[in-house]
Amino acid sequence: MTASTDLPVATAIDDILDSLAGQPGALLPILHAIQARFGHVSSEHVPVIAKAMNLSRAEVHGVISFYHHFRAHPAGRHIVQVCRAEACQAVHGERTEEHARTCLGIDFGGTTADGQFSLEPVFCLGNCAAGPSVMIDETLYGRVSPERLDELLQDWRSRP
Repeated sequence: MTASTDLPVATAIDDILDSLAGQPGALLPILHAIQARFGHVSSEHVPVIAKAMNLSRAEVHGVISFYHHFRAHPAGRHIVQVCRAEACQAVHGERTEEHARTCLGIDFGGTTADGQFSLEPVFCLGNCAAGPSVMIDETLYGRVSPERLDELLQDWRSRP
């Protein structure tokens, strides 16, 4: 999810803002579009977005920091999301959660030193009947034990 080289960053941001800024409630679609294009919404994007939306920088930053989906820094090659909702916790999801942090050597919001994985908490993956659940990129896995997580991470390390 990195920017392609066909457009300079400023031009790509301007294109996104031009296409969405006039719509009611445009801030979230703009943030989603920027993150989809660049993999994150950097601090350099905030003043440009704020000016286009006639908002303060604090208001834009507040939305970015409130929603767990948005990242302020580039993510790893693969995003590992561990469900922390009650249904997953009821089937010992905290063990999978703790194992993910330990085996990757990072906490939630972090990225491994090799840039392979970023770890994110999620408060429901909609897979409650098959918890604990983990999503890696866009692939959802159920009944993920610590041992199964090791297998999954090993498999994903070999992917582009």
